[in-house]
Amino acid sequence: MKSNPAIQAAIDLTAGAAGGTACVLTGQPFDTLKVKMQTFPKLYRGLTDCCLKTYSQVGFRGFYRGTSPALIANIAENSVLFMCYGFCQQVVRKAVGLDKQAKLSDLHNAAAGSFASAFAALVLCPTELVKCRLQTMYEMQMSGKIAKSQNTVWSVVKSILRKDGPLGFYHGLSSTLLREVPGYFFFFGGYELSRSFFASGRSKDELGPVPLMLSGGVGGICLWLAVYPVDCIKSRIQVLSMSGKQAGFLGTFITVVRNEGPLPQHGLSSGAMSAPGIRTGEPRAVQAERTNLTAAPLGRPETAVLLLFLPKISRKSIFSVIGIDISYHLPCWEL
Repeated sequence: MKSNPAIQAAIDLTAGAAGGTACVLTGQPFDTLKVKMQTFPKLYRGLTDCCLKTYSQVGFRGFYRGTSPALIANIAENSVLFMCYGFCQQVVRKAVGLDKQAKLSDLHNAAAGSFASAFAALVLCPTELVKCRLQTMYEMQMSGKIAKSQNTVWSVVKSILRKDGPLGFYHGLSSTLLREVPGYFFFFGGYELSRSFFASGRSKDELGPVPLMLSGGVGGICLWLAVYPVDCIKSRIQVLSMSGKQAGFLGTFITVVRNEGPLPQHGLSSGAMSAPGIRTGEPRAVQAERTNLTAAPLGRPETAVLLLFLPKISRKSIFSVIGIDISYHLPCWEL
């Protein structure tokens, strides 16, 4: 039976919204750590180090900074993406001369997803901007790049409108498009290829929820492996533009390659992070903040209680892994 286009669009919209909500509720803490490590690579040695310091600085709620705009961003992105995906599939069918009901190949579906992501980027960029700034507000304030202020969604929105007007919400649009368009080509390509693999000659529409979830996971891996360097540039542009005029995509890209090398390492490998400590040639505020961040995990009472019950060898092993010289911070302890 032929489905009504309006009903199908409503189904796609609802499915995208539900998927976006689930994505944020489960992945927001990891996204917060990712953005922090991308934007301030010299402050964090790796995932564990960033996790401990974030908890020490702002507590558990710090992992969910920017959740409201993240929810709006993911719901809007997924809704628009999947609603436009069906439309873009029809465009691809027409472009390659296929009938409206004809099955598309995996490559054609990947192209349709890539086209659809361009529309999604237009609604994603403003909400991503607010989310990224909220996630890194602590680091921006402690490094002296911005003055201390209220860390709320509304305060960030007012700041953007006051400084740059409505167009200020589109800082990083070019990098968002450069991430979304090729990224979703790989996402839908990986997703459709995985569905074909699990179907094994059967119709892909007959697949159950587990193969579909695994296919979505493969698609996500393909997306991030392809566009992670671009995402790193996007995060820096959107966060650092808070303190004034920030270089565009090409300028930021050249700066990152010149200062840190070409590998897309920030947020992926804990071993790739620079060790904390005082470095010459940096502003005093940054040096002081790095020292404070290094000592930060020891500032909470639960951390001290944990240390009391750990064997001596475990104390040294754990803190050497996360890059903290505990004997320096607590010289009175017999370690």
